[in-house]
Amino acid sequence: MVALVVSLLGTPWVIRFFRRQGYGQEIREDGPSSHLTKRGTPTMGGTVIIVATLVGYFLAHLVTGIGFTASGLLVLLVMTGLGVVGFLDDYIKIRKQRSLGLTARMKFAGQAAVAIAFGLLAVRFKNHAGLLPGSTYISIVRDTSLSVGIIAFPLLAWIIIAATSNAVNLTDGLDGLAAGTSAMVFGAYVVISFWQFGNLCEPGDSPAGCYAVRDPLDVALVAAAAMGACFGFLWWNASPAKIFMGDTGSLALGGAFASIAIVSRTELLLVVLGGLFVIETLSVMIQVAFFKATKKRVFNMAPIHHHFELAEWPETTVIIRFWIVSGLAVAFGLGLFYAEFLSHGGG
Repeated sequence: MVALVVSLLGTPWVIRFFRRQGYGQEIREDGPSSHLTKRGTPTMGGTVIIVATLVGYFLAHLVTGIGFTASGLLVLLVMTGLGVVGFLDDYIKIRKQRSLGLTARMKFAGQAAVAIAFGLLAVRFKNHAGLLPGSTYISIVRDTSLSVGIIAFPLLAWIIIAATSNAVNLTDGLDGLAAGTSAMVFGAYVVISFWQFGNLCEPGDSPAGCYAVRDPLDVALVAAAAMGACFGFLWWNASPAKIFMGDTGSLALGGAFASIAIVSRTELLLVVLGGLFVIETLSVMIQVAFFKATKKRVFNMAPIHHHFELAEWPETTVIIRFWIVSGLAVAFGLGLFYAEFLSHGGG
């Protein structure tokens, strides 16, 4: 609730401030012509999502008096760190009046620095049960028997974080599309992490279907704060958007998803929960690969939401239908999570 209120009431103030500063979005010249009317709309609205999430999280701890946890702080570290990378990207676009900000190499380096720092820290800070925030084992709904080892774990973390943050970045192309989809995925992680909290493995006692994860309640709190922040921002970001989240928001949200998946041991389940992000990313990969091979295009334009725009679907129609796809993916992912719990004798 705190994150929702901060985001809902803070976004109009940020819109006015960014307008006074002239922080308007530049539009790709090769994009849909209907987007040209959006030029000058304030961007970097992701700062509101990040700040609202941080305020919600820290205020909840201060009010309850419950201490912070390594898992919760590490997720916020990734979210904020990638938000800074995205902010620099957005700021350069504004200052230089172009649709491209940081070079690919600089953005790559920023993502790598944040992800590797997370990977190194996530295999430290054991709790009383000997559990770490991260695990060197590949996970689906819980850890599998396949381990990458302590040395390769930061590399795995970097791959997951970079892939997810870039996937959300590609999805952020229509008013409210990324914000609405992100709220759904965060909502799923509130359910998953709280369920894990209610079914934790206790030292010396491992009931059927229990979860060996660290700090699931605090991870649920982070996810709930981020969900509230996305909903508050969506109020102003819905078509026609009064503000865009920019790379500041999309990279931060993707980093949050990836780090939550790692600490909750649901790395591959994220592929299902974030099914829309996967579809958007695959559409770009298919388009690029096919064009290089044949000099022809599979889609009118990639990412795929632009394909439907150029097929003369109204923007709101594309957004709502993509939200439906995302909702189905989240529902299916939650179903898989619960089915796996039952298969282990939980109940």
